[in-house]
Amino acid sequence: MLPDNAALRRARTGVFGTFATSGFVMGAWAAALPSVDRRLDLGEARLGTVLLLIQIVGLVTMLAAGKIADRITSRSLLRWTGPATQLVLVAPALAPSYETLLVCGAIYGIGVGFVEVGLNAHSVELERYYRRPIISSFHGFWSLGGAAAGALTSLGLTLGLGNQAMLVIAALASAVVFAAFTRPLLPPPGQTTVDSTGTPVRPVRIGALVLGAMFILGLGGHLVESGAIDWANLHAARVLNADDALAPLSYTVFAVAMTIFRLLGDPIRARLGPARTLLAAGTLAAIGYALVLSSAATGGLPLAWTGWILAGSGIAVIVPVLFSAIGEAGGPPSNVALISISGSAGLLAGPATIGYLAGATNLTAGLLVPATLAVFIALAGPVTMRRLLKSRAPEAENPDPALSTTR
Repeated sequence: MLPDNAALRRARTGVFGTFATSGFVMGAWAAALPSVDRRLDLGEARLGTVLLLIQIVGLVTMLAAGKIADRITSRSLLRWTGPATQLVLVAPALAPSYETLLVCGAIYGIGVGFVEVGLNAHSVELERYYRRPIISSFHGFWSLGGAAAGALTSLGLTLGLGNQAMLVIAALASAVVFAAFTRPLLPPPGQTTVDSTGTPVRPVRIGALVLGAMFILGLGGHLVESGAIDWANLHAARVLNADDALAPLSYTVFAVAMTIFRLLGDPIRARLGPARTLLAAGTLAAIGYALVLSSAATGGLPLAWTGWILAGSGIAVIVPVLFSAIGEAGGPPSNVALISISGSAGLLAGPATIGYLAGATNLTAGLLVPATLAVFIALAGPVTMRRLLKSRAPEAENPDPALSTTR
């Protein structure tokens, strides 16, 4: 039986809320790290080890999370693991030692792996019922949640509130809020989806070659994004000799552009389709990186900012398009998990790849890596989308007009 429009709207609100809450917790964790560093006297190496451990454990967890979601549904996965993951935010507030923080970081990584797969798998399931793009806006709310956490942390510290107390309150509140937002999520089907008449349809088996191409696109998209996350401000400071007050704005303009275009990305994909959207997104990101790379020779910081804005605008929709295309093709949660895994792999490989090349040559040469990958996405993305959607589930080719207008 198909859920009615009211149930779909409630489920969509729930997904918005879980994405925003998850982004808030991630942002609060990141905002807490400077105070944790000072309190436990960690230093760059030990702090980096904690962050790397979270990423690695999360990536390994995702390998299992997709298969688990296939069996128990993404809704159950989120209900069982989501609130507990938010509670782990207490760890950096109360950890008495570096060793304890490592254990807590590993536990948080497990939770992040489960929650990320659950969130993206459920958003794919919901979009199947809507019969139109809605996934990009969920990722926009994740970014908004992270920004809100940073802003509230800064406000609290300005007002003289203790960082530990704020984190404990945020952890407890986030766990409760996340649990509340999982209540209206879609109930099973689980291992099957349904067509527009309510008839069960088995998930489509997507070929290994196409899945491999999707993995590379996901890895490339996140590595292109990590070029801005990790190196935009350093490029401004080291290559362009920007003032200390202006250099941090390089990542800020990128992040703002990315958030705005994630919120606007669904109607863009609805108009262009996945193949042309990836062509446009990769091209925009490539042009943005070209401007950044040329800013040292001419244009300086204003040209670099223009480049980061264009890059952020293009990168914004790449990963949501990949998730959405898996859903449109009828792939199961384990296929959705593959894109999550590629994202973590890209964010892990990005800093090291760019950093080592920059160390051997210079940062401009290092940023050629994400620039080249943006061109690759523009060229290979449309071909992969067309191959993927040839195997789409039958219901994707015969949408229900009533559901396609659901708000």
